[in-house]
Amino acid sequence: MAKKKSKDDKELKTKVKKLRAKVKALKSDLATSAPAPIKTKAATVSPLAPEAFPAMPQIAGVEFASAAAGVKYAGRTDVMLAKVAPGSSIAGVFTTSSTRAACVLDCQEKLKIRVPQGAGAAIIVNSGNANAFTGKLGQKAVDLVTEGVAKALDLPASRVFSSSTGVIGEPLPYEKIILAIDTLAERLSPAGIEDAARAIMTTDTYPKGACATVQGEGGEIKIAGIAKGSGMIAPNMATMLVYIFTDAKITPARLQRMLSRQVEDTFNAITVDSDTSTSDALIVAATGQSEAAEISDLRSQVAKDFEAGLRAVMMDLAHQVVKDGEGATKFVEIRVTRAASPEDAHKVAMAVANSPLVKTAIAGEDANWGRVVAAVGKSGAKADRDKLTISFGDMVLAEKGWRVPDYSEEKASAYMKNPELVIGVDLGLGRASKSVWTCDLTHRYIDINADYRS
Repeated sequence: MAKKKSKDDKELKTKVKKLRAKVKALKSDLATSAPAPIKTKAATVSPLAPEAFPAMPQIAGVEFASAAAGVKYAGRTDVMLAKVAPGSSIAGVFTTSSTRAACVLDCQEKLKIRVPQGAGAAIIVNSGNANAFTGKLGQKAVDLVTEGVAKALDLPASRVFSSSTGVIGEPLPYEKIILAIDTLAERLSPAGIEDAARAIMTTDTYPKGACATVQGEGGEIKIAGIAKGSGMIAPNMATMLVYIFTDAKITPARLQRMLSRQVEDTFNAITVDSDTSTSDALIVAATGQSEAAEISDLRSQVAKDFEAGLRAVMMDLAHQVVKDGEGATKFVEIRVTRAASPEDAHKVAMAVANSPLVKTAIAGEDANWGRVVAAVGKSGAKADRDKLTISFGDMVLAEKGWRVPDYSEEKASAYMKNPELVIGVDLGLGRASKSVWTCDLTHRYIDINADYRS
């Protein structure tokens, strides 16, 4: 019996030895071979997407490049670089999240620094990893990446701005981005803006771009912008990732003033899921290379026209983000009127726009206006049942504390089948108004976010 046990032990040791040898050989093979591309699920393009990426004007003084650095997926374009000419003005707004990513904090600090005379600038963005909640390593990654760009493009490191988007809490593989910088520098082209828009996508189903042309004094002023955003959308002082470029001649202070006052009714008036990102950033660069005269008086007609053009680009991009909301099938405006104060108008609009009950009813094409009433009641804003009016499109459904006498469930339900909807809430208490934009909440949203890290 002892001999049999000894023989069994010997055979077991031999098997274990062979197994260890196989594991060692496999590790060696993995270390020396290139990693197999990771297959990702093909995203179905949002039914609300525009037919095509717009024909964008080239902005004098701006060049773009993109590359596949392998930040998260092999073979996927995931880094973009924008080089901006010397003398450009830079302005920005960012998330006010208390868990801001390292790149956001870095950009905010750099915008406070006095600009070296005649210095150019650059923006480098990666998708696939947010570099957020990554401790001191997060700032180290930002420093090394921006210093690498500064060296490659002969810029002060203080003029290189970075953004990261993707999974939170994972260390950024900055070495991969640094290795791609020389390739990006070689590929810089004034015509690369669409590829740059694609490189910054995460769960987006299409690249987002918008543009405008304004007549200045002595020439045209061009504006072109790109954005990414699909989920974690409920911005606070900024949104997702947005980069806008113009050839206008304007000081950083004037550009910042315009940008800051146009944010509230554009990027701060959208929501997909009520979640504010750690990484939201909106940066505007003005190269000053238009033939038009400098915008030096914000009260002038040219300044007003330019600000209107900037607002139009911001609004277009903001709406595109909502139309690409994760799983969205409906684009919805919540239009609040006659509120007691602007604050109350905003509270009511966001309460309705963020209500899961309202959003799921919209997804099911259910004309459940009672859910809108409930959202108004929970908003914390001043409201009076007997002065409240609820409408879907042009149809008034409820007023004076009750459903209207000629209410038609059939007509209301038919309206809900439209891809774009307007829900009106008239509080009847004052003169303040607010419009915000949202989308429906479908099961696809759950699918996307349940699989986000896999």
